[in-house]
Amino acid sequence: MYQFFVEPGQVHMEEKQVVILGADVNHIKNVLRMKPGEEISVSDGRDGKEYRCGILSFAEDKVLCELRFVKENNVELPSRIYLFQALPKADKMELIVQKAVELGVYQIIPVAAGRCVVKLDDKKAASRTARWQGIAEAAAKQSRRAIVPEVSSVISFEQAVQKAVSMNVKMIPYELAENMSRTREIMEGLTPGQEIAVFIGPEGGFQEAEIGLALENGVEPVTLGRRILRTETAGLTVLSWMMYMLEQKL
Repeated sequence: MYQFFVEPGQVHMEEKQVVILGADVNHIKNVLRMKPGEEISVSDGRDGKEYRCGILSFAEDKVLCELRFVKENNVELPSRIYLFQALPKADKMELIVQKAVELGVYQIIPVAAGRCVVKLDDKKAASRTARWQGIAEAAAKQSRRAIVPEVSSVISFEQAVQKAVSMNVKMIPYELAENMSRTREIMEGLTPGQEIAVFIGPEGGFQEAEIGLALENGVEPVTLGRRILRTETAGLTVLSWMMYMLEQKL
């Protein structure tokens, strides 16, 4: 079943109707070629509920749907995971965004770390962020998420640390870190309701000064094993582990 996201104002509970607007109209009509009577799933991306609808009619700029029933959508992780991803080269960020959304991340924060090869001015950063947000929405639809995770504006490493400082769990995979048992201890200690920060470095890794700043603000360096993982692999490894541990506690 196909899923679509709408704004809260497009869900009319009293009339038992949902109105779909924007690019999804063309997608439903001309790409999927759906017909009146077919069923779709709709979410407003905020309240965690799934609105099961049947298509009533098409207009040039909207799709009118009948609201058949509402159910709680329990697909979201019980904790909010914030992925602080240092800007990678080429189009790796697109893959990272897509897979992070599938794995349950709550927000993705692109970080301009010291060793990032990619340097974005304000105009390019805004354009890239808009594209990454579109990828996040497509991934949320595909994986039947109840929300569309936000891809925030690009920030500095210092700003990233300050944003994470009040979160319950803060970790930064680092190639010089040791003690896998400590990594396991952190993962096994995750509990519902926490805010979790995960920092992932660029291809060249974090600078020593950045690790020092992280340590000063309670971000703990951890190891992910004896092998050096690529930037697009490290975050997905952490998120997969976290998803497994948190899903067990639902």
